[in-house]
Parts: sequence; C-alpha cells; structure tokens
Amino acid sequence: MVGFGRSVWGVLVLALLLLGQATSHAESPAPPVVSRCVLDGTVDAGSRAFLVDCVRRAQEAGHQALLVRLDTPGGELESTRDIVRAFLGARVPVLVWVGPSGARAGSAGVFITLASHLAAMAPGTNIGAAHPVVGLSGQDPEAAGGKEMARKIENDAVAFVESIARQRGRNVEWAISAVRNSESVPAEKALALHVIEHVAPTQESFLEWANGRSVTVGDSPVTLRTANAQIVELRPTFSQRFLHALAQPAVVYILFLLAGLGIAIELTHPGLFVPGLVGVVCIVLALLASSALPVRAGAIVLLLLGVALLVAELFVTSGLLGAAGLGLLVLGGVFLVDRFDPDWFLDTPLRVPLRTMLPTALFVAGAAVFLAFRAAETRRKPQLAGDMGLVGEVGQVLDTVSPSGGEVFVHGERWAAISSAPLSPGARVVVRRVEGLTLFVDEVKT
Repeated sequence: MVGFGRSVWGVLVLALLLLGQATSHAESPAPPVVSRCVLDGTVDAGSRAFLVDCVRRAQEAGHQALLVRLDTPGGELESTRDIVRAFLGARVPVLVWVGPSGARAGSAGVFITLASHLAAMAPGTNIGAAHPVVGLSGQDPEAAGGKEMARKIENDAVAFVESIARQRGRNVEWAISAVRNSESVPAEKALALHVIEHVAPTQESFLEWANGRSVTVGDSPVTLRTANAQIVELRPTFSQRFLHALAQPAVVYILFLLAGLGIAIELTHPGLFVPGLVGVVCIVLALLASSALPVRAGAIVLLLLGVALLVAELFVTSGLLGAAGLGLLVLGGVFLVDRFDPDWFLDTPLRVPLRTMLPTALFVAGAAVFLAFRAAETRRKPQLAGDMGLVGEVGQVLDTVSPSGGEVFVHGERWAAISSAPLSPGARVVVRRVEGLTLFVDEVKT
C-alpha cells in the first residue's frame, strides 16, 4: 500500500508541474509586431503611394507601430503633404528613424520626420535645409521668380512645417528656421533642440528605447510595446517600385530619346513595326515619369527635334543636320528638369547628370552619322535589284532574237528580248537596257 501511495503522489506532482508549465505558456503574451518600411531616395509619386499604403497596412494588421527608415534629399511637395497627412491621421504610432550613419532627412524629409509620433537619428546623420531656395537649381526664388513669388512659397512652407511641429510638440522655432534659413543640424544637436526624441545607432535600439513610452494616436494615449518586437517588412508593390524608378531625370531623358528614335525609324521605314512599338511604349513611360517630375515641355520638344534632325541626316548626309541634332539633344537634357518649381523641395539639384547625358547624346548622334555614311555608300553603288539590276547581266538566247523580238535566259529567268541584229539560239548576250518587261540585248563578242 505504501508503494502504491507513493506512486499516486508522484503522478499527482508530475501532473501539477505539467499543468503549471502549460498555464505559464498560455498566459505569456505574444511578442509585439512592428511594421517596417524604407524611404530611400526622392519623395515622389511612387514613394508617396508606398508610405501611405504602409500606414494603411499597419493599421489593418493591428501592429504596435510603423517604423520608417528614412534617407532622402527631399522631393515633391504634394507627395510630401500626402505622406504627412497619412502620418498625422494614422491610427497606429509612426516611428521615423533617420539612418544608417551617413543618411539625411533633407528638405521634404524634415516635414516627414516632424510628422512622426517619435523620431530618432543615427549618429553621423543630419536633418534640415528645408528652404524652397535650393529647390532644383540652387537659385533663390526671388532671383528666379520675383519677390512676391518667393515670399508666397516661403510663407506657405513655413506655415506647413509650423503646424506639423506644433501638433507633434517639437521645436517650432527650429522648424521655421530650417525653412527660412536652410538650417541643418547633426543628430546630437537635433536631439538637444528637441527636433527628435532619441539618437539610436540601430533600428532595434530605437525600438528598445521606445518601449513603454506613451504617444497620442488620434485623441487617445497609447503605450508602446516595442521591446523584442517581431518586425514585419513592408515592401512596395511592383507599380510603386516602377514609378519610383521612373522618377529619375536620366531615365526620362533616355526614354524620350528612345521614343523619338523608334517613332522616327517607323515613319521613315513603314512596316518594320518593332521600332514603332518600342517608340510608343517609351513615350508612354516617359510621359508617366514626367508626371512625377517637374519636366519642361520645351525641353521635350528640343529632344524630339534633335532626334528628327539626326534621322534627316540619314537622307541628306550633310553633317550639319547631325551636329545640330546633337546640340539639341544636349540642350534638351540640360533644360529637361524645371530649374524652379515651387512644388519641389530638395537640398541637392535634380538634373540629368552629364555622365549620362553626354555619352547618350554622343552615342545616338554617332549611330546616326554611321548610318548616314553607310547609306551614302549604298547610294553610290550600282543598283543590284529590280530592272536596273539586270543591266550588264550576261545571258543566253533561247529563241531567235531579232529587232521584232525573241527570248533570252538572264539571271535565272526567261525574258522577252530585242536586239539590233538577229541572234541564233545559244548565243551569249549582254543586257543594255530594260523597258518594262523587255530586255534590249547585244551579242557578247568572243
């Protein structure tokens, strides 16, 4: 009986231990989940659609927060407004980390960073230079568009950034100075000025620091649970990636050149189909990319006119048309991007790089010159096809040929023939001229 009692107690103890472990596992909370997305490069239609979509996806998934890794020189103002609007109205905490070291939150990036619930920067990063002065060319708006326009653009940007800073409780004076005076500060100074809340070398350390802190989402306080969070990477859709990739001046430049060449070749050589199809696709893509960039219509005309002159060079072979076409391609590339557009905020000029523009223009012009010389050589050679190709060919008489007619075998075919003197079958003849379907021949003297 004693042994039996001990075994029963052992079973009971084991059962209690297993029950306790199961209960502890059941009661342990699931790890928090944080969405993460990346804004790298200019703020344009593609990146705008991606970030707005990230906010929506994080909200619908019920994640603890949305973490945005930021590295941008700035971008288009309307796209920035849409992103800021999404951040300010988000039903999920939005955390912005400017990193890694060497990254920046320039111009439009200032507005986006200030719109977050919590912001951090990695050491070796900077934020600021949000004045519309630099826009796209480095010119002051006053010099480019007049004092009234400059004041209007600046005041609008100041009101925008001030409203964001006040709503998020950040340094309003610095935010205004970043716009009016292009002030830019490193991470440590941004923290001291209360532009950001933390300096974090990594995203993970930022999440650890944010854990337990309270932010206001909508009208309600929310305590963040981001320690040891499971990070879910949000990636842009194909259309968002594609539109962001197209929004590059060099890409737009090359697309317009290809479009012009393809359409010009199709017009000069009807029926080839492929050049025309390529040209149409490229012009559609170029127009799509132009909607995301401040592209000048006059520059597009210059590019297309340059292509037209290069195609004309193929037929004229003067050299002047080719040189003029090359010049227009370079001018079109220089003026392609609007040098003063109030809807763009960048801390570096946005333009077609010379290392892209010059080689591309030279290649297109060189190809046109090469084809022009080949065409000229071809025109100088005797015609080898059609009626003229028969002149000088040697054949044989099949049926007696006389001034009234006969038949000869020339170039693998039977032809009606006329000669000035009667020729017997088997005689060798040479074609002197062709009229319609009749050959005028003479006997070959041996």
